[in-house]
Amino acid sequence: MYTQCPECLTVYSLDAAVLAQGHGSVRCGHCTMVFDALPSLSETLPPEPFSGLPVQPPIAEPPLLVQPVFRPLPDAADAQNDSAATHAPAVAPPAFVRPRPSRNTMHNGRWIAGCAVLSLLLLAQLAWANRASLATDSSTRPLLAHICAALRCTLPPIKDVSKLTLLSRDIRPHPSVPGALIISATIRNDADFTQPYPLIRISLADLDGNAIAMRRFRPSEYIVDPKTRAAGLPPGGTVAAVFEVEDPGKNAVAFEFGFE
Repeated sequence: MYTQCPECLTVYSLDAAVLAQGHGSVRCGHCTMVFDALPSLSETLPPEPFSGLPVQPPIAEPPLLVQPVFRPLPDAADAQNDSAATHAPAVAPPAFVRPRPSRNTMHNGRWIAGCAVLSLLLLAQLAWANRASLATDSSTRPLLAHICAALRCTLPPIKDVSKLTLLSRDIRPHPSVPGALIISATIRNDADFTQPYPLIRISLADLDGNAIAMRRFRPSEYIVDPKTRAAGLPPGGTVAAVFEVEDPGKNAVAFEFGFE
């Protein structure tokens, strides 16, 4: 027998055992819709080409069956039903039904392996793009340090200028160079980790707070020893920085330090 899915119009072959299992309801293997197979049930197919099976309209009263062929004994009914289901003849699919290709498990395995490799590459790209924030995060830095140790690389030191405290500062005329000033400052690292020496910004302003001069000093300009610069400023450590600058004039009466 044949029936047709009302959603995607796919025609299927089926037998009485399939109808009995679902009580007339079946699921389409193409669009997965559950539908009643009885309205379009047909013993034959219309001449090809055709677009649909004829739908049988419902009637008010169930049809009356008047030609009995067998009435089993009550104790033998279950055995008879099981035997009929077991020996139900297989119905060959119609000519228009395309055979379903067999699945290639090796091909699926290659797809899964390829997706796994692409996922790892994506994670690596995200980690590289956010390497600065990951390296400064206390929760991810130990893992990155372990990975760098295996790859023989080094992580950049953590930098947090908000943990730097200016203990003292002073500005005075240069004792030996006319028209020059000596600016000194003492900086302490209040963080619980070693961080690189900061870029120090010094601004000179007048009485109204207007900036007259400003300059940024790199660590190499106030830390002469390269090994000391490379080691960084340890937790609780201090550094005394001295700068020689040109005197911008008598209007410069205030100065300010900043860290970058």
